[in-house]
Amino acid sequence: MAQDHPLYKRFTVAEMLRFGRACNLRFDQGLAERRLAKLGIPLDRRAGTLSGGQQAQVALALALAKRPDLLVLDEPVASLDPLARHEFLQVLMGAVAEGEVTVLFSSHVVHELERVCDHLVVLNQGRVTLTGDIDTLLAEHRLLVGPRTAVDLDRAGAVVEVVHSDRHTTLLVRDGAVPAAPGWQAQPVSLEDLVLAYLRRPSEPGVAVTSEVPA
Repeated sequence: MAQDHPLYKRFTVAEMLRFGRACNLRFDQGLAERRLAKLGIPLDRRAGTLSGGQQAQVALALALAKRPDLLVLDEPVASLDPLARHEFLQVLMGAVAEGEVTVLFSSHVVHELERVCDHLVVLNQGRVTLTGDIDTLLAEHRLLVGPRTAVDLDRAGAVVEVVHSDRHTTLLVRDGAVPAAPGWQAQPVSLEDLVLAYLRRPSEPGVAVTSEVPA
C-alpha cells in the first residue's frame, strides 16, 4: 500500500471493490464491505470525493481483502491529520489481531511506531544502523546527564551520541556500558530520541555523534 493511497478517483467505492475482486484470485469482498460499513464509508461515493482519511481506509480495506500473509505499508499515515491517523492505526491493529498477517510498516512518524510495532529497523543512508525488539532496545539504552565534560568516545561503541551545552553533557549510551559518575543522572530514552540519534550518526559503524546546543 503506497503513501498516496492510489485509487481510481472516478470509481465509486463499490466499483473499487468489484475491481479488486476481478483482479485477485483471493479477495474477500464481504470483509472489505463490513470494514467500510463499520467506518461509515458509503459504497456509492466516488473515491475522489472522500477525505484523505477515508481514502486511506478504502485502500487498507482493499489490501486486507486479499487476505495477505505479508502487508507492506509505505508511509501510510504521512498525509493524514491526527484523528484520521489514529483511526487508521486502530483499524490496522484490529486487523492484525484478527488475522495471521505480518505488517512491514515504513514511517517517518516515529512516535506512532511504538503504538503499533514490535520490531524496529532503522536505516541510515541505506545501511541498517539499529534493529531489534522495541521494548528490548529501549531497555538497553539510557540517557546520562551531568556536568559538561570531555567524553571518551572509544568505548566499544557504547556511546551513541554526545550533546554538549554550556554547562551540561548528555550521553546516549547502550547496554549501560558507561556507568553514571557522581553528579550524573540516568534517564530513560524515548523511541523518537533513540531513532533520531541513530539517524544522526555518521555512516561509519561505531562512531558517536557530538553536537553543541544552547544552554
